[in-house]
Amino acid sequence: MKTHNKVTEFLGLKKSIIAVLSMVILVGLGEHLSERFLPLYMMALGGGALSVGLLNGLDNLLSALYSFPGGYASEKLGYKRALLLFNLIAMAGYLIVIIFPSWQAAIIGAILFISWSAISLPATMELVSTVLPANKRTMGVSMHSLVRRIPMALGPIIGGALIELYGEVRGVRLALGLAFVLAGVALVLQQIMTQEKRDESARKSEQRSYGFFLINRSLRNLLTSDILIRFCEQIPYAFVVIWCVSENGITPLQFAVLTTIEMITAMVVYVPVAYLADRSIKKPFVLTTFVFFTLFPLVLLFSHSFWVMVIAFIIRGLKEFGEPTRKALIMDLASEGRKAATFGLYYLIRDIIVSLAAFGGAFLWMSSPAVNFLTAFGFGLVGTLFFALWGRDIGKQTPVDDKEKPS
Repeated sequence: MKTHNKVTEFLGLKKSIIAVLSMVILVGLGEHLSERFLPLYMMALGGGALSVGLLNGLDNLLSALYSFPGGYASEKLGYKRALLLFNLIAMAGYLIVIIFPSWQAAIIGAILFISWSAISLPATMELVSTVLPANKRTMGVSMHSLVRRIPMALGPIIGGALIELYGEVRGVRLALGLAFVLAGVALVLQQIMTQEKRDESARKSEQRSYGFFLINRSLRNLLTSDILIRFCEQIPYAFVVIWCVSENGITPLQFAVLTTIEMITAMVVYVPVAYLADRSIKKPFVLTTFVFFTLFPLVLLFSHSFWVMVIAFIIRGLKEFGEPTRKALIMDLASEGRKAATFGLYYLIRDIIVSLAAFGGAFLWMSSPAVNFLTAFGFGLVGTLFFALWGRDIGKQTPVDDKEKPS
């Protein structure tokens, strides 16, 4: 029993954290059961290529736009009721697609459930920062990052099996039915197990700060460097598989192995890095992850065989080295009582700007793969140097000292 208590304490697994991790697994599993197969479902119902393009565009757009209302709802309702609302919205989306077998209904339903992760993330981060002490926040965020990869791995396998057994239309609808049930179970567990703590005095004291003024100077420096680093990631993102398979003769199965290596590498580093980051300042860990982001396109450019690509994808997995630490740092630097709204606004600004990188990456690739990869490396280098010079850490300066009033 003592060993069990030590493990749960080490991992920051309080009752409310267990509840939200259970929700991440259950709702995430439902989300990934059908996500990759919706284009097949829509094509089978006569949707055509344009409907699939619309679905993909909505997924990217909503992932960016949902972050701020997700944070606003968490601030106004509290994270417990906000997560309840987000689960009910996702369940409504599943029902629409189950009841109405048409590609138009699939689009409408997807608007409600396809970006559940984005809309729920600010509330989840606020729960972690509220329930856990400051010296356990990185561990809590790391556990969330680790656990959310379980449904990402299992969901497509189960969904693919259902489609294999029952066909594209019936299989997807059965997957969505299972997703509805899993979301319902998650909703009950989350409401029973989650205990809410709200600092009303902090909320009242900060209620005059709105919009971009939620992003203080320290957060602006982190956001600027983060945007540059995400340009480094997204410029070559869609072309990585083309470089490996089409340009260098790697088989699809080998590419799948490379992706698995990347994911395993990420999962291995989460807990030990979180342990160290919670006992130190966070800036060095975030800076290290920015270095790995920057190195990947450069190393990939010189990768022309499977075994060299293994090294590249290990580096790609190591980009998760300080990602939970970066999220924890956002919560540390955000004003008390406004953490969820600040987190949502941060992601809204970042993701809308970074969405431009996907379009720019295509033009760079048309010039040459080297131009694409080297441009990405350049953005990463600038972002890393910017954070090294101007990035700040809660250990050196608190959010209270860094508040800025609207001018």
